[in-house]
Amino acid sequence: MNYGILDFLGLVGSLGLFLFGMKMLSESLQKVAGDRMRSILSAMTSNRFKAILTGVLVTAIVQSSSATTVMIVSFVNAGLLSLMQSVGVIMGANIGTTVTAWLISLLGFKFNISILALPLIGIGFPLIFSKRDSRRSWGELIVGFSLLFLGLDFLKNSVPNISQEPEILSFLANYTSLGFFSLILFVGIGTLLTVGIQSSSATMALTLVMCNNGWISFELAAAMVLGENIGTTITANIAAAVGNVAAKRAARVHLLFNLIGVTWMLIVFKSYTSTIADFVISSGGNSPYENPSSVPIALSIFHSTFNVLNTLILVWFAKYIVKIAEKLVKRVDDDEVDHRLQHISIGLLSTSELSLLQAKKEIILYAKRTYRMFGFVKELFKETNENNFQSTFDRIEKYENISDRVEVEIATYLAQVSTHDLSEESSRRLQAMLKIISEIESISDSNYNLSRILRRKKAGNIWFNQDVRDNINHILALVEEALLIMIENLQQGYSNINLGPAYEAEEKINQFRNKLRDEHINNVEASKYKYQAGVIYNDLFSEAEQLADYIINVSESIAEINKPLNKPASKTE
Repeated sequence: MNYGILDFLGLVGSLGLFLFGMKMLSESLQKVAGDRMRSILSAMTSNRFKAILTGVLVTAIVQSSSATTVMIVSFVNAGLLSLMQSVGVIMGANIGTTVTAWLISLLGFKFNISILALPLIGIGFPLIFSKRDSRRSWGELIVGFSLLFLGLDFLKNSVPNISQEPEILSFLANYTSLGFFSLILFVGIGTLLTVGIQSSSATMALTLVMCNNGWISFELAAAMVLGENIGTTITANIAAAVGNVAAKRAARVHLLFNLIGVTWMLIVFKSYTSTIADFVISSGGNSPYENPSSVPIALSIFHSTFNVLNTLILVWFAKYIVKIAEKLVKRVDDDEVDHRLQHISIGLLSTSELSLLQAKKEIILYAKRTYRMFGFVKELFKETNENNFQSTFDRIEKYENISDRVEVEIATYLAQVSTHDLSEESSRRLQAMLKIISEIESISDSNYNLSRILRRKKAGNIWFNQDVRDNINHILALVEEALLIMIENLQQGYSNINLGPAYEAEEKINQFRNKLRDEHINNVEASKYKYQAGVIYNDLFSEAEQLADYIINVSESIAEINKPLNKPASKTE
């Protein structure tokens, strides 16, 4: 077999195309994922058994468990599915891939989804140049989806073609009489072959060739099938390499699920394979231990029953598998943000009051996420490294997009609650919540505006003297204090909150803003800094004061649940 440097570079290029497609698909999914798509996916995965059925059906349609799990990783990365919802779909994908094996055995047909890649690129590519954001996002989604599967196809075709020269593996016949060690060895071989070939179906074909030539027994072939189950998880883990923490955890869930399944199967392996052989004989066939022609059907039964049993057992331990995955992939310095609602599900709870309680929890989380976003703004002001500055700005922009979406989703949920009978107090709470989420979204907008002003400063190479930097840091510290008071008011509840600290924090910001505004006029007249620097400076402290107005509006909306407020007139407005 000839495999040179060009072949290796082709393999690297295929991997690059695959990862780029994954990244493009996930980013575009975030842009186009409307309420309808999110609702459909949530409904399909609302409980673990629906999620399993979804995984089976999707894998049977695309005829590739790797393709299904890569799409699941994309959905988790884009925030369309939670980690827990993804578990059931991943389990279902393992069952679905056995459907594929039976279709190949019975019909000799496998649909290759990559043949649609180029026509889809032909459809999506013109949309990328559209002036409308929605069309452009759909174009990126179609092209990303196509590149993902095109890259996966190239990846499969870029590895050494062992399947055409199975004689390379004939030496394995020397390692078939080592007892339990042989089982472990052939599980490892099945894993490595699937990782290398990037196709469990191709590895299964190789396994059958080895059995047919008498190199390995039925038991060792079954061990290779177990290895294939582990090896097929590598595709999702490769895809997750460019994803967020949630995507990496989803890929680890897939790996853990298969590893645990292989472990318990090895414990009962001898008796289980004997049962399969007895079943084949009782059904009128020959023993797969004695007749190689019976091995294909015996392996298919082994593969299917193992994956079904593994799913039926581990589905009850899904939350523990998720916890292990969370420990394996830890969140680093809150660098990643959950993209979806954590407390509000697709349906309402049994009573409107309980639904409002869930909405309240979600709003508190929303406010905390916005506070984290403000922390990134403070980092951006101090950042001098070009790459770090751009990375932090991109993160803020990402949070802004998430904030817009979360506001719509909470508002949609509250609109559903409003159609039910509510007490007078609950009705006031609901109206206040609608105001609160609008103000929190405005806080996010203001955070983003601050970051854009700082980007203008960076692009114009504008320098601030120490006094100006100190002033900006001070007003940002005052705004941070006001944000913490706002979050505390949200957490306390919707009764008997003390607005005193909130008004005091706002007054401090107003006074300091007025002081800076007066000093700024004098400094401009005295030419203490350049005009462009003065414009940026004025924009920063003015936007910070505007942000504080949104913050106090949140606390006032909470207080108005109990009685209308007469806001004290500020002496410094």
